[in-house]
Amino acid sequence: MQLARFLNKVFKKSGFILIDANNNNYIIGEPKENPIKVKILNPKLHYKLLFHPDLYFGEAYTDGEIVLENGSLTEFLDLVLMNIGRREFNFFSYLLNKARGSYRYLTNFNFIKKSKMNVSHHYDISDDLYDLFLDPKRQYSCAYFKNETDTLEQAQNNKIQHIIKKLNLKPNQKVLDIGCGWGSLAIDIAKAAQCEVTGITLSENQHKYANEKVKELNLENQVKFKLIDYRELNEKFDRIVSVGMFEHVGRKFYNKFFKQVENLLVDDGVAMIHTIGSVDPPRDPHPWITKYIFPGGYTPSLSEAVISIEKAGLIVTDIEVLKLHYSHTLRHWKENCLSNKEKIIKMFDEKFFRMWEFYLAGCEMAFKWGDQVVYQFQLAKNYTSTPVTRDYIYQ
Repeated sequence: MQLARFLNKVFKKSGFILIDANNNNYIIGEPKENPIKVKILNPKLHYKLLFHPDLYFGEAYTDGEIVLENGSLTEFLDLVLMNIGRREFNFFSYLLNKARGSYRYLTNFNFIKKSKMNVSHHYDISDDLYDLFLDPKRQYSCAYFKNETDTLEQAQNNKIQHIIKKLNLKPNQKVLDIGCGWGSLAIDIAKAAQCEVTGITLSENQHKYANEKVKELNLENQVKFKLIDYRELNEKFDRIVSVGMFEHVGRKFYNKFFKQVENLLVDDGVAMIHTIGSVDPPRDPHPWITKYIFPGGYTPSLSEAVISIEKAGLIVTDIEVLKLHYSHTLRHWKENCLSNKEKIIKMFDEKFFRMWEFYLAGCEMAFKWGDQVVYQFQLAKNYTSTPVTRDYIYQ
C-alpha cells in the first residue's frame, strides 16, 4: 500500500496501526504498547490521503470515514504533528497547497461586503455554541498563561490586562477596538482607564450582544459599538487596539490596513495589534481551515506584516511573540467542547461536532509543533509616544 509506505518514511517517533478499507493492517513507525488504530472506511482515501492529506484527512474525519481506536483525535494529531513539525507533509500536498493558495490569492478579494460574509460564516452561527467553550467574557483569541496551570478565565484576564498595560492608557483618551468581538476588551479598557472606547465589528451577533452588555453595565456614555468596516472610519484616536482581527484582513489588504491605522492615529498615539502569525517565510493557508472554518483568513509571516507596517510610515516600538499560549488556549476550548458534546450535537449534528473538534484539536497541535505563534505589535508614529523601557508593562 503506497500510503503505508509513505507514512513509514514520515514517522520517526512512535507510530500507530493503519487499517485500510479492505481491513488490512499496516504498522506505521514504531508503535508503543496498545497503539492508536486508524481505520479507513472509504477506499478512495487510500489515494486521497497520499496526495493531499492536509485537506482530505479533516474531511474524512468530519464525515466519519476515518475512525480512531485506542486513542483520541488529539493524541493522534499530537503524534502526527510531532513527526511533521514545521515541514510540508509531502511534495504532492505542497504543490496542491501552492496551487490552491495562488488561486485563492488571485481570486480572494476581502472587500467590505466579502469581509462581512466571511465574518458571518464563523461568528454568527450561534452565540450559544460560544458560551459552551469560551470563558465568561467570550474572549475568542489567544489567552496569556503566566502559568500553564492557569484557568482559561485567569489566562484571558491576564491577556486583557497585558494589552491594557501595553496601550499605556491615560484618562479621557479616545480608543478604537478594531474587531471588538463580543465587547469585553473594550468594556475593560473603559473601566480601567476612564477612556472613551469605540468598538467595531462586522458580526451582527457580536454587535447586538456587545450593545446589550454596555446597557446592562450602564457604560453607554463611555463605550459605543458600531457595525462597520475599519476602512469606513474617518476620525482620530489616541489608542488603537486590534485582537484576533488581522488574520481576516487578507494579504492584498495589509498595506491598506496599516495605512488606515496610521490615518486614524493621532500624532502621539499608540496602536497594539495582536495576531496569529507564522515563524516561517510566507506560505499558503491551510486548505481545510480555509474551506470549512475561516474563509478569507490568512496568518502572516513576520516579514509580511512588517513590510506593510514600514510602508504605512509606522514605527514598530515593541514586538512580543507568544509561544505555546494559543496551544494551551485551544486545549481549554477543545476540552470544554468535548465535555459539552451532547449539547453541541443537539444544537447542530454529529458531523458539525466532529468538524469543530478537528478544528480545535488540529489548531492546538499546530501551535504546539508547527509554525504558528501569536505576534503582538506595538506601533507608533514617533519615538516619544511610548516609554523608553518596557518596565511600565510589568509594574
